[in-house]
Amino acid sequence: MDAQVMSPHKLRKTRKRRGTRTVGWGQVGQHRKHSQKGGRKVGRHKHLWTYILRYDPDYFGKKGFTSPQNLKTKVNAINIGQLDELIDKLSLEKQLTKEFGKAFIDLDAFGYQKLLATGRLTNPVMVKVNSYSENAAKKLEEAGGQILSEGRLETEEELKETETLKQNPKG
Repeated sequence: MDAQVMSPHKLRKTRKRRGTRTVGWGQVGQHRKHSQKGGRKVGRHKHLWTYILRYDPDYFGKKGFTSPQNLKTKVNAINIGQLDELIDKLSLEKQLTKEFGKAFIDLDAFGYQKLLATGRLTNPVMVKVNSYSENAAKKLEEAGGQILSEGRLETEEELKETETLKQNPKG
C-alpha cells in the first residue's frame, strides 16, 4: 500500500494549521470558549423565553413525579339509566337475548366492569357484571331484575328458588 494511506496523520488539515493563530476559523477570537453545545438552542432562558412558554412548553423535558394513585387502572362503569337506554337500543336492533322471561345482558361483552345506581330502570333485566354498587343492586331488584356477578353465576334451580321466595316470602 501507499505510504500516504498508511499514515494519515501527516496529511490532516489540522496538522497543517498548527501554529497558526486562528487555525482556520477566520479572525482572532472566533471559535474560542463556548465548547460543544450539543443540541441546546441558545436564548431559551432569555430572549426566546416567551416563545418557549407559548409554543413549546415541554422543551425542558419531564418535571415532577407521578403519584402512584394516578397509576391505578380506570374502571369503565355504566349507570342504571344508561343500562336502560342500552337495553332499549338492543331490543330495537333485535340483539337482546332473553333468559327466564327477562332480558339478559352481559356488560363484560360491552366493555363495562361496574354497574352504578344513577338513573331509573323500567324493564326487568338480568345483568352479568364483575362488580356493582349496593344501590344499583337494590334498584335492579325493585325493577324485577337480577345481578349475576362474575364470582358466582347462579344455576336455573337457584334462580327459580329466589323467584318463588320473592312471591311467597313465608315459603
